[in-house]
Parts: sequence; C-alpha cells; structure tokens
Amino acid sequence: MGTSDEEIDRLLGKLTPRARALLLDGATTWRTRAEPALGLRELVMSDGPAGVRGEAWDERITSVLLPSASALAATWDEDLVESLGGLLAAEARRKGVDVLLAPTLNLHRSPLGGRHFECFSEDPELTGRIGAALVRGVQAHGVAATAKHYVANDSETDRLTVDVRVGERALREVYLAPFEAAVAAGVRLVMAGYNAVDGTTMTASPLLSDPLKDEWGFDGVVVSDWGAVRSTEDTARSRLDLAMPGPDSPWGEALARAVADGTVPEDAVDDKVRRLLRLAAWLGALGEGEPPASGADRTGAGAPPAPRPPAPPPAGAPRDRALARRAVAAGSVLLANRGVLPLDSGGLRTVAVIGAHAARTRTQGGGSAGVFPPHEVSVLDGVRAALRGRARVVHVPGPRPDGPAPPLDHDACTDPRSGLPGVLLRMLDADGRELYAERRRGGRLLEPRLVPGAHTVEISARLRPRTAGRWTLGVAGFGRMSLALDGRTLLAGDFPPPTDDPAVVHVNPPAQYAGADLAVGQDALLVARRELAPGTGRATVVSAAPPAPDAAAPPAEAARAAAGADAAIVVVGTTEHGECEGYDRTALTLGATQDALVRAVAAANPRTVAVVNSGGPVELPWRDAVGAVLLAWFPGQEGGDGLADVLFGRAEPGGRLPTTWPAALADAPVTRTRPADGRLPYDEGLHVGHRGWLRHARPPAYWFGHGLGYTTWAHEELTVPPRARAGEDVTVRVRVRNTGARAGREVVQVYLARPGSAVERPVRWFAGYAAVHARPGETATATVRVPARALRHWCVRERAWRTEAGRWQVLAGRSAGEVPLVADLEMVGPGSG
Repeated sequence: MGTSDEEIDRLLGKLTPRARALLLDGATTWRTRAEPALGLRELVMSDGPAGVRGEAWDERITSVLLPSASALAATWDEDLVESLGGLLAAEARRKGVDVLLAPTLNLHRSPLGGRHFECFSEDPELTGRIGAALVRGVQAHGVAATAKHYVANDSETDRLTVDVRVGERALREVYLAPFEAAVAAGVRLVMAGYNAVDGTTMTASPLLSDPLKDEWGFDGVVVSDWGAVRSTEDTARSRLDLAMPGPDSPWGEALARAVADGTVPEDAVDDKVRRLLRLAAWLGALGEGEPPASGADRTGAGAPPAPRPPAPPPAGAPRDRALARRAVAAGSVLLANRGVLPLDSGGLRTVAVIGAHAARTRTQGGGSAGVFPPHEVSVLDGVRAALRGRARVVHVPGPRPDGPAPPLDHDACTDPRSGLPGVLLRMLDADGRELYAERRRGGRLLEPRLVPGAHTVEISARLRPRTAGRWTLGVAGFGRMSLALDGRTLLAGDFPPPTDDPAVVHVNPPAQYAGADLAVGQDALLVARRELAPGTGRATVVSAAPPAPDAAAPPAEAARAAAGADAAIVVVGTTEHGECEGYDRTALTLGATQDALVRAVAAANPRTVAVVNSGGPVELPWRDAVGAVLLAWFPGQEGGDGLADVLFGRAEPGGRLPTTWPAALADAPVTRTRPADGRLPYDEGLHVGHRGWLRHARPPAYWFGHGLGYTTWAHEELTVPPRARAGEDVTVRVRVRNTGARAGREVVQVYLARPGSAVERPVRWFAGYAAVHARPGETATATVRVPARALRHWCVRERAWRTEAGRWQVLAGRSAGEVPLVADLEMVGPGSG
C-alpha cells in the first residue's frame, strides 16, 4: 500500500476516537500496540547506542558491542560512524528490532556527568555532526533512529525531576543544536527526557512544538523516555506522540476518557496517530508497506516505498569484528608521547602488562544501554595475541579497583545442582516450592523469568575461593532480601527503593554487604533470596570480592615486573559505580591505589605506557611521569586487539578529544550537576566546554580537539574568502605538511571569533573540521566547510536568527588551545539583533 497523507487519513478514519487514543502508549515495555483493523503490527524498540540489546536482559542473548559514544565522537570520522550505524542496523534487523533508541545528543556540560560515555561531546557542532552520521547509518538499512534526550538532559542527579534553567540563547545555540542536526538528517523519532526546562516537564513542553515540529518541520514521532509521562491531560495536549512503556502508562484508557469528555482535543490525538502510522509504514509494519531506501521521500507521498533491505549476516561475522576493531584504533586518543609509542614488537623480549583493568578491561558503561557481547578482548588478551611467538608477556593484576564487590562470574563459582560453571537461578512460590530453575552464567540477573505464583527469586552458587581471608559478599535488589553462607544467615532485612528511577530499580540496584571468612580449597554454598513486591522490580545481583591485599604490595610487585621488562603497559580506569546511568560522579580521581600503581610502574621503567579505560574525563596526576598516555575509552568487545594495533604501530591512534580534560576538577569552569530546590541553573550560558576554559583563561590538561598521531605536522597556510554573505556557508582551506617520518592523518580544526561583537560571544568556538592524509614530507590541503549556522546567533528580542555584519576571525589548528593560523573574514549582511 502507499503511504501518502491521503492514505494515512483513510486508515485513520477506520478507527474510533477511543481506538486512536489507545494506540498511543506501549503494549509492553519494548513494544507499541498493534491494530489488526489497519494491518498494523507491533513496533519493537531497543536500547543502544553501543549495541542492540533487544527486548530482554539475558546474558545468553548476545549483541555486538561497539566502542562507547564518546569514543565514536573521538574518531572525528563521520564516514566511519555511518558505517558503525549500519552495523547497529544489521544487529537490529537480526533481532527483529524496528526502532533503535540512539543516538544520545546531550552534551558533556560538566565533567562529572555520569552518563557521558553514552554522549558524544562537549560541543554542539561536533555532537550534531557525529550524531547525524549515526542516524544516517542506522536508517539507511530500514531501522529507525531516535535522537535523545530532548533537551538539556545533561546530568543524572535528580534527573527525573530536575528543572533546568537555561537562557534562550544558550538553549537555541548550544543544547537544541544537535537535535536540529538530527532532524535535518531525517531522524524518525525524538525522545523527550525526564527533566523539565524552565518550569515545564519535557513531555509537556512547548519546545516539542517550537522549534521541533513547527520550525524544524520534524514529521516523525516524539516518544517519551521510559516512565517520563506522569500525567495525562497536559502531556496529551502537548506534541508528545507516544508514551512508553506500557501497558500501564498514564495514557491508555485515561487518554481515551479525556478525549471522550473533551479535555484532550481529538485533533491532537489524530496528529499523534498520523505520525505513528507514518513511522509504521516506513518500517514496513503497516499493511503491505515497506520502508523506503535511504534518501527516499520521507512521507512516501504518491508512490509505494522501496523494499526493505535483505536480512544481514549473523552477528560476529568477521567483517563486523574487523569494523569494530578498526573503530577502537580510530577513537583511541594519544594524549602524550615521549618517544615511547609505537612499541617495536620485534625489539621486545619481555613486556609487563599491569593492572586489574588490563585483564578485565571495561568495555562499556553502566545503565540501560548495556548489552551482553559474544566475547570481550581485554588489553592483556590483545597484547598477548600481538606478541605471541615474539616476546614474553608478564601480567601483574595490581590492586583491586576501588568500589563495591563485582557480580559473581562463572569462572569463580559453580551451579550447586549441575556442578557446571555459573549459578543456579530458582523461582519459588510463597511456600518456598520451586516453580522453575535454570543455570545462568553469572550473578547479575536483571530479568529473572516470571512464572505464575512467583514470590521469591533465589540465586545460589558454590564459591571456589582462590584467596583465603575475609571476603565481602553481597546481594543487590529491593524489598525483603537475605544472604546465607553454608546455611548461616549473613544478612536479612527489608530494603525499600529510595527512588523510582528505572535505571536504579531495574538495572543498578544498590547492594547490601556482609563479611565472611573463606579458605582456599574449601567450597562454600552462597544463597541469596529476594521477595518480589510491587514497585521493587525483579533485578537481583549477587556479588563477592576477595580480601583486599596490603596496599603496598601490588605497587611493589608491579614495579618489580616493570623493572624487569623492556616496556610496561599499565591500565587504569573507572568502575561501573563511577560512570553509570542514574548517578553523577562526585570526583574525577581514579583513586589513590591506581594512581600509586602508575607512579610505581613509571618510576621503575621509563618506557611505561599508561592506558586510561574510562568513558569521560578523569584526573591524571602522573601524566608527566609516564612515557605515553593512551586514552582507550570504553572500547567495546574488540578493545584489546584494537588497542594492541595502536600500541605496536599497526594502526595510528586516530582519536582527538571530543571534550576538554581538566588537570583537576577544581580547575573546570562548569562542574555543577546537583540541583538546588529542584532547579539546576545553567549560569554559564554559552560558555560550555572549551568555550568556558577560554573565558576563564585557565589551561586544562588537554584541550578539546587534542590528540597526537605517530607523525608530526606543520600548519602552514590558511586561505579564507575575503568576504561572505550572511546565511551562506563559508569554505576555508588549510595547508598542512607532514614533518615526521611516517604517513599519518591530521584532523584540521577551524574556529571562529568575533572581536568587538555587539552581543555576548565565546572567546572562540568550534566551527568545522576536515581530516587529511599525507606521507612524510608531503603537503595536504584540508577543505573545511564552515556552516552558516556557526556564524549566526539567536536574537532573543526578535526571536529569530541573525548574523552580524563586519569583521570576523577564522582560526585553524590542532585543538581549541592550539590555533596558529588566523585570517579575517568580512561578513556582509543584516546587523545584529
């Protein structure tokens, strides 16, 4: 069938007002409602953006895991990101997913933001460009992308209720700008966040009308964040289209009654349903319709859509692994290098690989975006594979990372019933009778299967201690819980949830702990139980941690290993309880034990490479003491191999920082994430990220845009047109020369400044970039398009965009703090607002 507006209206006319209203909330947590009268099937949604989990939290259902969003932005490579979007679309098609809940377009406003690994950048222009590339890649394969979380949802503290107070100019020029870019790229859905802006919750905000739907012409679906709709009439009268999840949202029957009694206009509901049907037609979920090919008319008016692409190859195919591995190297950022990298694998006899993060590299951030990869290559795995048959690799675990005990892993325990690695999950009725049982791989079970009569979740495991002493054992969840060891109760109590934040209740419940003495060679039976009660979810996590070693022992052991090696690689990073959805950080330190470890290794061996395994900025107080600092981000399932490619020179570290990194938290110009009286003022206005650093004339550790390769570059000439007209793009050219001994890639960055402006502006701001490649001694010219939007400002008085006439400065260089080339540009056009 066609999908013209006339056809949509004909279908709409087949439904009663009540039936239309009932289409607008979920049928389940991850599915929309079907309507047989229209041939409309359910639409399936899934979290992203580093992987496509599907509808279930089950470690047996695996997903390709890509590097974190912050790592993708660090590539400064839109073609690569578009290809990765295609990989995500293939995963979605394989799992029967229609809508991917990605990309996240919120900004790294404060370095303390707990979810920055899922966001791209501190800068609206870079975020918009990388986000648009991901949208194009996903949607080119018939899967709908979702731009989230609209808007100013840039921190996690009190995120369900926070009221962000932001000036109109900053809102338009900074926080809305990436969403405008996504709409221009054709994104099919926009997700309204939990937060309020200037006193109105986003699910009822006038910003859904203007600028989103009216000014920008967004013709897709506005979906709520999960549980963000908390009332009926105000949200239904707004331009929100779909309330998720279902089936018990505040819409449903309540919305049908509101339409019947006239408190919600039928026209408002009809517009929402039209948008939902248009999306369904594009997805091939409406009658005989099929989605159009990439670039086809969005409404499909007047012609039937093109066929949906064929099913993709299975996950884990070699080409998918190769692409994910290439992305690791492309996004890794070489922050510092004192002639140590790349390591010559042919000249090495012994390499020391040090740190808990080396053996268990953190591949992804915590929260709703988490997936279960088919495998994970650690840094230690990658180095061993690269040096196999060439050099000896010595591993020293170092200290246990700061933070709570980790969930039970299958290699540390056995199912007491079968004796196989893993745990035994049982569901019990109110009398303790077993309703079902199964072996699972580990102790983190977020969605144990519900069966009729289920009352209690039980997880049991036979521990096999490899270290004697006082262990820390825990159970996480809500409601009445208990933990017993060999029949002896360690803890029992009732633990009500302090919040209804879905990320806490369903993904990251806090744990309760007890200590117990364990001996090597003596197995112990650990049994955790939690009762199922309304409002507490069903996530249950059992954890165990061995005794912490003497604080001085791990650094000393690591130093001995480093001293006896030709090179040392020390890996440090954050934990899931430091960077995770639902929480902001309170500090940027990696902890005294990890810092002491790096210092000890660096003192023992000048050829020390520090690999940083984090999703956002952290303090690196030892950065001048090591031979090299390589930022790995959360590198995804192929992380270890991709980082080994960089460490041993098979690939260049391609990344540039998408966010400025402070030397110390106290130096950062914007740090506040905690509301006061429910409000979080964005007092910094336009001066976010590098703009704020420049305004305060305070040097960071590493600027936005910073990143070294394996060669050196000279920026020789900037060519700018003498004048430009307001509203038109400006093309500038930058000639660079490869002055090193190796071929490489340079990311040429362009910034703007407006001396003597009649309106407040940043000292300078990012406006565009282009990457060039050159062999040693060669020159290359980067052609950088500066979009007209980078030269405009929002005039609050006229509520319109304006571009100042007069003299502008165009600056070019390697980062926001290194712009050696400057040229003038005369802007011809209307005056300022």
